Amino acid sequence: MAFRSDLSATRTAAVEDLRPAVTVLAGFAPSATHAVARALLHADPDLLLVRHDLDGVLRGQVQRVVRTSGGLLEDVTVELVHGCVQCTLREDVLPTLARLSREHPGRDLVLVLPPAVDPESLAAACAGHPVTESVRFDSYVTVVDAATVLDDLTSTDDLRHRGMHAAHDDHRGVAELLVRQVEYADTVVLWADPDADGFELARMGTLLHRLAPWATHFTDGVTPVVDCARMTRRLRDTRRHDPNVPGMLGRVMEGFSIGVHEPAADCGVVSVLFHARRPFHPQRLHDALEDLTGEALRSRGQCWIASQPDGAVGWESAGGGVALGTLGFWLAALPTHRWDEATTLRRLAANLNWDPYYGDRGTSLVFIGLHLDPAAITDLLRACLLTDDEVAGGFDAWRDLPDPFANCFPLFEKD
Repeated sequence: MAFRSDLSATRTAAVEDLRPAVTVLAGFAPSATHAVARALLHADPDLLLVRHDLDGVLRGQVQRVVRTSGGLLEDVTVELVHGCVQCTLREDVLPTLARLSREHPGRDLVLVLPPAVDPESLAAACAGHPVTESVRFDSYVTVVDAATVLDDLTSTDDLRHRGMHAAHDDHRGVAELLVRQVEYADTVVLWADPDADGFELARMGTLLHRLAPWATHFTDGVTPVVDCARMTRRLRDTRRHDPNVPGMLGRVMEGFSIGVHEPAADCGVVSVLFHARRPFHPQRLHDALEDLTGEALRSRGQCWIASQPDGAVGWESAGGGVALGTLGFWLAALPTHRWDEATTLRRLAANLNWDPYYGDRGTSLVFIGLHLDPAAITDLLRACLLTDDEVAGGFDAWRDLPDPFANCFPLFEKD
């Protein structure tokens, strides 16, 4: 594939922030991610590319490469005390970015994450880290290969099956990792070959929009010559990354959208939003989980279960499995002197949607997939909610309902 560049004046340094900008490239398909990285390098000879090879991470070794369009600057093996992704980020990736910003002042960087890395883990490692004093994380870009994305989203493999696990206890699924990479991105690039089928390309584009409706989306690679200057304008110095946006499972509580309601199929892609104030009956919800998630490529959000009314429950499924976990107390279940422990955004969101009886408790879920039946999903979810008679029993009666989830969502003491 050829590259063309006529970059003349693609960006102007912000007067108020002169830190070098870091564009983060994530993606499960290395060939597509590296093609985008090469295009960015080709457009700007001053750009520094940093990438880490995690093939030896389980042995405590990581290969670090730093280069420009003109050649290799570093290719070294780094010995780590603990072999895992998080220690790699803390002990080498972030210190390397800070060091390069000092050694090459005024030069921006593109950080290419290994395929097995969830970009949200990088953002978490940055929180409170001194690297943010040296560089500005400008954009989190996820590159998706149009030829493989659907197979990966429907795969029940875990990373271990493909020899890509990043730690001995890494049990993440392929589909789980891919959706997390897409959902955290502020920019998604769908990379396709020039001979890609038009309908399939449109279908994958629609699917990615439903998975990350908050992101900016582009399609590239479909022409024999890649316009590197245009790609640079699209991906660099965009200031799209907002470190204050919460992770996926915290979005609803903080007042952010969890997805879009598009029940009419677009290229076969369906997205169903479900909201409810009353809680789920624990047994009925448990019995319906397989039917609810079996056909969806992705579901996510928060819910509350009547037998455990104090705690919010995070919900996500991908690759055929569903995971439920505690998100902590609802504000309505806490004494008011504890409310200051929540973020300002969460308190504002709770105030806007406060119910006189339920408080800030509520369920918000989205189901995304191909050829889903929106009415069937909605009807099944409604059937899992408490009936009017059950609601009338009150909170004390709800705690005695048969609960297959008992002790699954522990909470800290609230007093």
